[in-house]
Amino acid sequence: MERTTARATVFLMLFLGNLGNALEVPLDPKVLEGLPQPPTITHQSPKDFIIDPRENIVIHCDAKGKPHPSFSWTRNGTHFDIDQDPKVTMRPHSGTLVVDISGEKVESYEGVYQCTARNEHGTAVSNNIVIRQSRSPLWSKERNEPIIVQEGVSLVLQCRPPAGLPPPIIFWMNINFQRLPQSSRVSQALNGDLYFSNVLKEDSRNDYICYARFPHTQTIQQKQPITVTVLNLDAINETVAALYNETDFLSDGSAEERRPTFLIPSGSSSSKMVLRGQVLELECIAEGLPTPEVSWSKVSGEFPAKRTSFLHFQKTLRIVDVSEADAGEYRCTARNRLASVHHTIRVTVKAAPYWISTPRNLVLAPRERGNLICRASGTPKPTITWAMNGIPIENSPKDPSRKVEGDTIIFEEVQTGSSAVYQCHASNEYGYLLSNAFVNVLSETPRVLTPANKVYQVIRNSRALLDCSSFGSPIPKITWFKDSRSSTLDGDPYVLHENGTLEIHVAQALNSGKYTCVARNSLGISENHVYLEVKEPTRILKQPEYKVVQRNRNVVFECKVKHDPSLIPTMTWVKDNGELPDDERFVVDSDSLTITDVTENDAGTYTCIMITTLDQDSASAELTVVEQPDPPTDLELTDQKPRSVQLTWIPGDEHNSPIHMFVIQYADSLHHHGHWHNLTVVPGTKTTAHLKLSPYVHYTFRVLALNAVGLSNPSLPSRVYKTNPSAPDENPSGVDGFGTEHDNLVISWKPMSGHQANGPGLQYKVMWRQKDVDKEWTSVTVANVSKFMVSGTPTFTPYEVQVQAINDYGIGPEPAVVTGHSGEDLPMQAPDTVQVLVLNSSLAEVHWEPVPPKTVRGRLKGYKVYYWRERSLHKHNPHHVEQQVLTFSGNKSHGMLPGLQPYSLYLFNVRVFNGKGEGPASSNQQFETPEGVPGRPSFLRITNPNLDSLTLEWGPPYDRNGRLTGYTLKYQTVNISDVLGPVEELALPANETSVTLINLKYSTRYKFYFNAKTGQGAGPVVTEEAATIMDEGNTQPSPPVARSPPAHLPFHKVHPAAPAFGNVSSSVGEDGTLISWEYWGAEKNVYVEYIVENDNTMAARQVDIATQGWFIGLMCAIALLILVLLIICFIQRNKGGKYPVKEKEDAHTDPEFQPMKEDDCTFGEYSDTEDHKPLKGSRTPSNGTVHRDNSDDSLVDYGGDGGDGQFNEDGSFIGQYSGKSSARDTAGGHESSEAPSPVNTSAMNSFV
Repeated sequence: MERTTARATVFLMLFLGNLGNALEVPLDPKVLEGLPQPPTITHQSPKDFIIDPRENIVIHCDAKGKPHPSFSWTRNGTHFDIDQDPKVTMRPHSGTLVVDISGEKVESYEGVYQCTARNEHGTAVSNNIVIRQSRSPLWSKERNEPIIVQEGVSLVLQCRPPAGLPPPIIFWMNINFQRLPQSSRVSQALNGDLYFSNVLKEDSRNDYICYARFPHTQTIQQKQPITVTVLNLDAINETVAALYNETDFLSDGSAEERRPTFLIPSGSSSSKMVLRGQVLELECIAEGLPTPEVSWSKVSGEFPAKRTSFLHFQKTLRIVDVSEADAGEYRCTARNRLASVHHTIRVTVKAAPYWISTPRNLVLAPRERGNLICRASGTPKPTITWAMNGIPIENSPKDPSRKVEGDTIIFEEVQTGSSAVYQCHASNEYGYLLSNAFVNVLSETPRVLTPANKVYQVIRNSRALLDCSSFGSPIPKITWFKDSRSSTLDGDPYVLHENGTLEIHVAQALNSGKYTCVARNSLGISENHVYLEVKEPTRILKQPEYKVVQRNRNVVFECKVKHDPSLIPTMTWVKDNGELPDDERFVVDSDSLTITDVTENDAGTYTCIMITTLDQDSASAELTVVEQPDPPTDLELTDQKPRSVQLTWIPGDEHNSPIHMFVIQYADSLHHHGHWHNLTVVPGTKTTAHLKLSPYVHYTFRVLALNAVGLSNPSLPSRVYKTNPSAPDENPSGVDGFGTEHDNLVISWKPMSGHQANGPGLQYKVMWRQKDVDKEWTSVTVANVSKFMVSGTPTFTPYEVQVQAINDYGIGPEPAVVTGHSGEDLPMQAPDTVQVLVLNSSLAEVHWEPVPPKTVRGRLKGYKVYYWRERSLHKHNPHHVEQQVLTFSGNKSHGMLPGLQPYSLYLFNVRVFNGKGEGPASSNQQFETPEGVPGRPSFLRITNPNLDSLTLEWGPPYDRNGRLTGYTLKYQTVNISDVLGPVEELALPANETSVTLINLKYSTRYKFYFNAKTGQGAGPVVTEEAATIMDEGNTQPSPPVARSPPAHLPFHKVHPAAPAFGNVSSSVGEDGTLISWEYWGAEKNVYVEYIVENDNTMAARQVDIATQGWFIGLMCAIALLILVLLIICFIQRNKGGKYPVKEKEDAHTDPEFQPMKEDDCTFGEYSDTEDHKPLKGSRTPSNGTVHRDNSDDSLVDYGGDGGDGQFNEDGSFIGQYSGKSSARDTAGGHESSEAPSPVNTSAMNSFV
C-alpha cells in the first residue's frame, strides 16, 4: 500500500480551482497516452538570444501533442527552409535547430526566428526569438596625455569603453592587476568613469588603467594607462618663481576649501524612466573640499526596505524589481562643513506587457461551453489580439460556436472536430507577450487519477482532505463512501467540494478507515479506495526557560517533546526566527540547545521547533546576556575647595545588569604621572561624589562602574585639579632600628609619597638615644633617603629612635618613639654538658646546658645539632660520612635525632646561633645505634624452570642493619582466577644465595615471598611469580604395524607466559579411565600425551588418522579384500555345491571367518578375553567417561599415532583404550612409537 503524506493546505491549492464546466487536462501520463491532444510548446529559447560566435547556434523548440507534432520555422517573417541549408539541422522528434557555424559568418544567421508545431488537432507557435551574436570589439588606439592638476581640485578620468553586446563590465586597476582603492572621495560612476571629489598628493601615479570585461565571451580589453600628477601650491610657487622671478605668486601653501557641487548629474533636477521589473539605479557624485557626503531621500514616500540598497559609498541608489509604486521624485544631497547642495531626479515607471491571467487549455465534451481568457497589463495598456492555429482569428474559418469579445473567447455547444490551438498576443511599445492555449473536444469515460490505496495522514482535531482527482468528458460526478458503503458521505462532518475532494473539518480517531470515491458520467463509472489515518498531535511538554547569563559562560535551553510514536520527529532550533549561527559553540542535542562561551551577540529569542511529517509545535525563550557596564562619561569638577572637590558624571550602559557602585580613581601628574590609585567608592544610584584631597597634588580623576558582572573600562580622565602645598600632616611609617655590624645602628623608614609630603622640599629629621642611658636626643636631617646609620655603638644595645617629616612649609606632627637594637656579634661560648640517650635503632635524644645570655651577643635564635654517620658496625657496609643538621628554638635544651641508620656509629656536636651567625661547636660526641630489621633483598630471580622444579637466586640486602641470621621463603600456587593455594614456608641460612625447589606441580604458577632476618626481626618482603613448564614429546606418525622404537626421544621445554591448564585429574572405572582438566587458552585444538604404566610405553600425541596416507591406503586394501571375499562367496553359492555339516560348523567356529555385522563392519562375536587394565582415561560426549569396548582396540596399541582425538565443549579428551592378548603383546613387543623415557613415567600426562 502506498503511503503518502497529505497536508490540508496543499489539498485546497490542488483541487479547488475548477472553472465552470471546463475540464482540466490531467498530467497523468497514462491518461495522456490515449487522448488526442493539440500541440503545446514545452521549451523554447529566450526572446533575446545572444550567442557566442565561437560555438554552434542552438535554437530550442520542443512541443508535445497527440499525435506528436511536426515542426517548421520562419526567419524574419518568411519560411525558413532548413533543407536548403546544409549547415542547419533539426533534432529528431524536436523542432530544435542546430547551426554549424564552422567556416561561416555568424552575421548571416542573425535575425528573428519563430517555431511552429502542428498536428491534426491544431498549431502552436513560439515567441519571436531574436538571434544576435555577442561582440567584444577592441579599444580604439589613442594616446593619453599626462594630466597635471593642483591638489584639492576635482578630477574625472574617462573610460569610454567600446560598445559590446552585451555591454562590458568596467573596473579600474593598476599595472599589477590590483584594483585601485575607492572611497567616498574616489569612486567609479555607472558609466565607468573614475571621479575624484578632490585630489591628494598620493593620487599621483602613472598606471590608472580602465579594463572592460565582456561576460559572454569572457574577454578583457584594456585602455592605455593614464598618468596623473598632483602638485601642491608650494610646488606651483616654486615653478612660477623659477619662470617669472616672483617670490610669492600664491600666498598660501594649502588648497582652499570649497562648497559642494555635483559633477553628475548636472543642474538642480533631472528625470529617468525605468521599466517595471527592472533595476533602477540613480547616481549623484559631488566634488568639494572637504569631501562631501551624499545622502538620499524620497520626496513623497519611503524607500522599499527589502529592495533598496546604497552602493559606491552612498553615491548610487539601487532599487531592484521596480514597480509602479517606485515612481516619484528622489532627492540626493551632498554636504560638507561649508554648505549643502541638492538634486532632484523625477522617476517614471513604464511597463512592458505582463500577464494578469494567461489563457488555460480547455478540454470540453461535445455540446459543452467554456471560455479562453487572456488578460495582460502594462504602461501604456497593451493591445490584445487572437490567432487560431497561428492565423489571425479574423482570417480563420468561421465557427458559430465561437465568439471573440476583447480579451475573451466564448465557446458554446462545441462540436466534435472543433479542436484548435489559440494564440493570445499582448503588446505595447516596450514589448510583447505570446501564449498558446488549446481547446480539445473529447468524449471520455470517467477515470479516477488519485493513486489507488493512497494513505492520508492528518493530526487529530485538524482538517482532513481526501483527494478524488478524476478525468472524463463530460465531467464526472463524485460520490464518497466509508467502510461498508452503507450511505454516501454528505453533510456534517463531511464537505464535498466541486473538484471531488472530501473534507473533514475536525478529524478524530474514529474518522480513521477506508474511504471509497466513485466517479460517474453518462459514459461510465470508476471508483478508487483511499485510507485515512488520524495521528496524535506533537506537543512540547517542557518549554525552554528565560535565561540570564554572563558573557563567556555557558547556557542550556531544554525542550522536551511528546509526539505520535508512528511519526519521525525532527528538532530544529532558530534564533530570532532565523537560522542558528554557523558556530561550533552552538550544540544541538535531542532535547536541548547548549551555547558555550556566550557573547553579547548571542542575546535574543531562541525557539525550539519539533517538526514531524504532519505537524509541528514550538516554544521560545529569551536569552539575556549581561556584561560589565560601559564606562561613565562627561566627568565634571564643581564646588572646588583647597582640600575637597565635587565630581559628577553620567553613567554608561548597564548591559542588562544594574550598576552596584562607582569606583573613583585619581592620578598625580606631579609626583606619579600615569599611575592610578583608588580614592573612594559611591553607590550605583549616585552620580556625584564629594572628594577629600591632599595638599600639593595635581589630581586627575576617572570613574569605573561595577555591576554583577564586573568593572567597566575607565572613563576618560577629568581635567587637572591642583591643590596648594602645606606642612606635612603625617610622619614616615615603618620606622625601625637594627644593626648590620656589631658596632652600628641603622635607622630605616618607609619613604613618603609625593602627595603625603604636602609640599616641596621634603626632608626627614632622624633622632636617636640609648635607652635608659641617654636623656638627650641626637638628631640629623636627611633628604631623598630611607635609612641612616649610626656608627660606634656598643654591641646589641637598645636604642630609642624617631623620624619626623619636614618640608618647605613646616614640620610634621610629633613622631612616635620606636625601640631598636644595635648590631649583633657571633656567640662566644659553646653549649656545655652535652649528652646523648639512644632510644632505639633509629632515634636518639641529645641534651645540653643553655649558654649564658651575655655570651650570645645578640638575639638568641636557637641551637643547631650537627650529626653524621661515621660508619656501619657491619664489616660488609662501606664507610661514608653525610653530615646532617637539626635546628631547635632557643628555649630548648634537648632534641630528638630521628631517621638514624641501625647498627651504626654516629658523631655529633651542638652550637648556639643568633642573628649574626653560629658560635663555636661543642666537642664531638659519639653513640652507636642497635641492630634493626634488614632492608629488602637486593634482588630475587627465578631461573631454570622445569617440569617440577624452580631455582631461586637472591642477593643480600643493601641495608643489613645488623647481622643477618637467615632468610624466609614462602610460596603458594596461583590459578587463572588469582585464587591462592596454601602457603609453604622454608627457612634458609644467611650464607646461601640460591635454592632449588623440587616436587612442584608442573604447568603451575607460583607466587614467592622472600625476606631477610636479623636478631631484631624480619625485613620487608620482595615478591616474584613464575611457573613450571610443560614437556612436549617430538613424535612422528607411523602405520599400525610393528616397528623398532626410535633411538632417543627429544623433549622441548617451553616457558609459558601463563599456565593454560589447571585442575588436571583422572579416575579409573570398570570400563575406562576419565581424564579431566580446566583450559583457558586461546587454541581450539588440544592434544593429550600419556604413559601406560604396565608396559612402560608413552603414547604419542593424538592426531587425526583419517587424514593420514597410510590409513587411507589400509582402509582401501581392507575394502578390496572384503569385496573379493564377497565375490568368492557369491560364486560358491551359485555353484550349488554340497558341504558336510561338520565342515560348516567348523567354518563357523573359526574366528577368522565370522559373518560381518552390517552396522559397524566388525566380525561378529569376536572378543578378547585378556584381562588388561584400562588406561586412566578421558571423557565421552555423553556422560563424561571413557568406556572400554570389547570390539574396539586402541590404535595406540597397534603402534600407531593414536586415533582421532575428540573433545567435548568443555575441553575434555575423548578416547577409548583396551588391553590386547598376550600373543599380540609377544608379537608386537616393539610396537611402541616411543622409546622408554628416562624420566619418571608413572602416570605422566602432558598437554600441548
